[in-house]
This record gives sequence, C-alpha cells and structure tokens, in this order.
Amino acid sequence: MHSASRPTLARRAPVPDNSGIVTAAGPATITPVSREDRIPALDALRGFALLGILLMNISGFGLHMAAYSDPTVAGGADGPNLWFWITNHILFDGKMRALFSMLFGAGVLVLTERGESKGVSMADIYYRRLFWLLVFGVLHAYLLWWGEILYPYALCGLFLYPFRHVRPKRLLITAGICLLLMTGFLVADAFDKRDQFAKAAQAARLRLEGKPVSDELKKLEEKHANFLKENKPTPAQVKEDSARWTGGFLSALKRRAEIVIVWHGMPVYFPFNFDLFAMMFLGMALFRLGVLSAARSVKFYAVTALVGYASGIPLHAYTASLIVKSGFDPVTSAFAFTPYEFGRVFLALAHLSVLMLVMQAGLLRWLTSALAAVGQMAFTNYVMHSVICATFFYTLGWHGKLQRIELLYFTLAIWTFQLMASPLWLRAFRFGPLEWLWRSLTYWKRQPFLLAAAAAVEPPAEPEPLASEPAAAELASDTAAAGE
Repeated sequence: MHSASRPTLARRAPVPDNSGIVTAAGPATITPVSREDRIPALDALRGFALLGILLMNISGFGLHMAAYSDPTVAGGADGPNLWFWITNHILFDGKMRALFSMLFGAGVLVLTERGESKGVSMADIYYRRLFWLLVFGVLHAYLLWWGEILYPYALCGLFLYPFRHVRPKRLLITAGICLLLMTGFLVADAFDKRDQFAKAAQAARLRLEGKPVSDELKKLEEKHANFLKENKPTPAQVKEDSARWTGGFLSALKRRAEIVIVWHGMPVYFPFNFDLFAMMFLGMALFRLGVLSAARSVKFYAVTALVGYASGIPLHAYTASLIVKSGFDPVTSAFAFTPYEFGRVFLALAHLSVLMLVMQAGLLRWLTSALAAVGQMAFTNYVMHSVICATFFYTLGWHGKLQRIELLYFTLAIWTFQLMASPLWLRAFRFGPLEWLWRSLTYWKRQPFLLAAAAAVEPPAEPEPLASEPAAAELASDTAAAGE
C-alpha cells in the first residue's frame, strides 16, 4: 500500500469529480463523500461496533451506574442475569468501544487524505468538524446520556491531526505506549484500592477499640464512604438513585450533571484518554495497512481471529471467575482488570477479523448490508439509543425495574429496529439527520439531503466493489469511508 499523498498545489478544473473534491477557477474545495465512494467494510464494522456499544451501555441507562461492573448492586446476580454479565465481560466489555475508537482514528485519515490528495488544506475543515462534535457531545451528555463518548472523542481528536502522515509502524508503537500507560494506571489503581480498604478497616477497628483515629484516616474514611456509595451502594441508596432518575426532567438533568461535570472536569491527560488514544492510533495504523477495509488475505484474518480468541477468551474468562468467586469484591475486581487493555485488543481484532472474513466470502449479505447502513448513520443511531433509553427508563419510569436479562431483550428490540430502519432511510436520504447537520456545519454549507437532490449536484459514479482484491489497500487510502 502506498503512503498517504502529501499536499500539492491546488488544482483547477471546470467540473467536480467523483471523489467529492470540487474544483473551480481557484483553490480546490472538498464536499462530503459520495455514497459510491464509501468502503462497505468500514461501514459494516462501524455498525457492528455501535450495536455492541448499546449492549454495554444499556445497564447504565436502566440500572444504577455501579451495576455495569457489579451485578450484585442491581439487575440480578444469579442465573441468566449472571451469565449475561459474564458473557459481556468476556466478549464485549471494552471490545466494542475499542472498535469504535479505532474507526474514529481511521476516519481522521479518510477525511484528510481524501482532501490532501487533491491539494486541499484540511486543517480548517478538520478542526471545525471536531468543534461541532464537541458541542454535540456536551449537549448529548447533559441532556440524554452521562456515559456518552462524543465529547472525549472530540478532545482526543484535537491531537491526532499532526499524526496523519506517520507510518503504520510508528503508530503501532505509539498505541502500544498508550496501552502500557493505561495498564500502569490500572495496576496503580488496584494497589490504591487495596490500601484504601485496608486503612478503612484499620480505622473501623480503632473506633471499636475506643482508640483515637488520626485526621489522615478520617479523610480516608470519607473517601472510602464516597467510593462505596458510588460502587457498592446499599439497597436504599439504589432506590434513592432510581427516584432521582425518574423524578422528572430537571431531576434527571441534575443527576446527569453531577456525573458529567466530574468526567468533563478531568484533564486531557487523564488516564482514560490514553485508552482512547491507544485505540485511535491503532485504528490509523490498521487503516493504512488495509486491515479495516477487508483488504488483507483470508489467511491474515483467519490467523488474527484464531490468535485473538485463543488469547483473549481464556484471559477474560479467568478474570471473570476471579471477580465472581470474590463476590464482586472491589479490590479483587481492580486487580482482575490489570490485563484489561491488552486483552480487549486481542478480542476486538478477533471480532473485526471474523466480520471481514464474512464480507470477503459474501456471506450474510442481508445482515452485513444492514450493518453498513447502521454504520453509515452511526451518529444518528448512537443518539437515537439515548433518546429511546432516556424516554423509556427516565420519562416512563422504568429505571431500576428490569432484570439484566430483560435489558438484553430491550436491546435486541432496538437492534432490530435500527437494522430495518437504517437501510429504508438511506433509500431516500443521502445521510442520517444528524450526519446531515454535522456535515452542513463542518463544510459551512447546507448539504443536499435527499438522494434526488444530491444526484442533481454530483455526477454518477460506478459503484466500488467490496475492498477484497490486492489493490484494495490502495483503494482504502484514496477513497472515502464511513468515518467522514
């Protein structure tokens, strides 16, 4: 695969071409990618990751926030409820977000290379695009979903632009460094929790013995009490939390704000962002190498899937067993999560490889085309998750009333709706509603919304086949995909 094209002098041409680059008697400009120039594998992968993210987020919508990692808090911790948690922990927890973050990184190259290959300076469009993503993220976080990802993506994206011409090997090294930093943080956090619990127990013993408790231990007791309230709440605290979420729009808004302000108040170099940076850099490298566009060999994807599952499943099955046997003890859970970052990469790459193999073989076309439509409308579908869940769990008062396995049924219903509705929508419209708004703001020009209106502006182009031939790596570099 050849390297990314460097910026050249602006071209002059009398008419637009099929790549979405429009030139006139002056500097070249760029328009949103045409449907014919999308890479189906990227769209399908994005749709797969997006639906998987809902599988993980659903407990945050329907239950106390601590129930995500500890089913003893709410939602049921035995039988099918426990097995649902175990399955998520092994196969999906963090893996779907990893894929989504990789695709965000790939989208940086899709957008910038498409313009720069035609001589367009992309900095203005790139940073305006992120500015509006940040605005959308803030609104989404406070009004609908406290665990939303758009805001941190926008912040991290600010740092990716200078890396757009970095070679894949260096991107992989950078991603590895970020993963090591995150792993170091998880190890430090585990020891910190162990120390916190030990000192809290020491303070409790001193009180029972009628001995004085130092100011240092008193401060740590307060910190420990706050930790337990958020992560090991009592049934009364869980009930009180549900009452706040279902107490009306202002009550839910205030509860969301209490959570969001903490996350948004963290510095950019907060360790969680190194998680995002690692996956974004990895996505940029994998896109350059043709991995994300189904451009590698069947053998490559088969070996990657085999190694990923053989490494990731036993590792996460072991950590799940440790956590369950401990009764979801916070200290045990913290130590069990220390290999989390590298383990989730193995499984994310395995999931990715299986989907690429399915698309290369032309199997399940009805499903992969539906996933591609969901991925093409990822922004709209992501926010739609929040609108549906906020309405059902908060406005209609179902927060805390469903078992974990019942949340799975609710998730399947949303999946079915979006897999059916997204292809139908795209038969008539060029973008999803929020994609249209985002692109209009990014390019600072109202974009054609209806397919008929777009056809009147853009000349027809021959559809591109699925990127599975040897030349597909070059195609992945020179055409546009779902990340734009």
